[in-house]
Amino acid sequence: MKPTVALTMGDPAGIGPEIVHKALADKSVRPLADWIVIGDRKPLEMSDPAGFDALFSGPGVTWRETGALEGADDFVFGRLDARCGRAGLEYVRLATLLCLEGKAQAMVTAPLNKEAVAMSGIPFTGHTEFIAELCGGSESRMLLVNDRLKVAHVSTHVSLRRACDLEPERILRTIELAADAVRLIGCADPRVAVCGLNPHAGEHGLFGSEDERFIAPAVEQARAKGIRCEGPIPGDTVFLKAARGGYDLVIAMYHDQGHIPVKLVDFEHTINVSIGLPIIRTSVDHGTAFDIAGKGIAGAESMKAAMRLAARMGSNRLLRL
Repeated sequence: MKPTVALTMGDPAGIGPEIVHKALADKSVRPLADWIVIGDRKPLEMSDPAGFDALFSGPGVTWRETGALEGADDFVFGRLDARCGRAGLEYVRLATLLCLEGKAQAMVTAPLNKEAVAMSGIPFTGHTEFIAELCGGSESRMLLVNDRLKVAHVSTHVSLRRACDLEPERILRTIELAADAVRLIGCADPRVAVCGLNPHAGEHGLFGSEDERFIAPAVEQARAKGIRCEGPIPGDTVFLKAARGGYDLVIAMYHDQGHIPVKLVDFEHTINVSIGLPIIRTSVDHGTAFDIAGKGIAGAESMKAAMRLAARMGSNRLLRL
């Protein structure tokens, strides 16, 4: 079943307009969904002056102008701009509302620049947290996906000191949410590996007790709920086994524990999926790349991958209804 997917343009001064345009021009991506592009016309036209009308002339793609950059006559690519930070958040807000209202089955977000958003005076720690607040949810997590690894995080944008304060309930809930998301991607009965926190997963308490006190009980509870789950497993071996096909999903305890291996094996095609929300959201896992914005040289492979995954998950959710 073909879903409807909202597609945000990201920070207008970054590479978002260009990669959105390039991805939609790909004949293997465009037919996968009915796309609603949310943004401002000026940056999109500047990224390809000859292609705006052609992009929206055929079926399957509609344009939602926000007017968030109206009057920004001095707009340029590659420059931090509070107006762009504010506009980028408005695109995300509108896409989220489309999903909450049932007018879209998923959303895909191009990158925002946290500094530009901060300049606008709006508190912001990341897409996932912002969307979770709009949805009224507090269970949001981050799942990174590429062809070789799927990794969910118990914590993300917090200090390492705070990330070490583990709770079995949060670990268990992360396992449940991530396993359900992987099922929506297409793996009916995922094999889940849970990372340890300490070196060698604590070595039976020699290098810390957190693994035995907090992680092991969560793994046992997940098993009791019918999830195929193992752990805690040392972080220096679990990702290699998963990348070789031994596991369908890895649960990382903190941001860098999960991000480093995923980006190392396939940076260009890694996708960020927000889980624990009532809506589906995927995103590129790279930044706004101001240094190349507006130059026509940005690669759109990550955006294409995010759009393909959103279309697949949106279609599978329709089949569940």
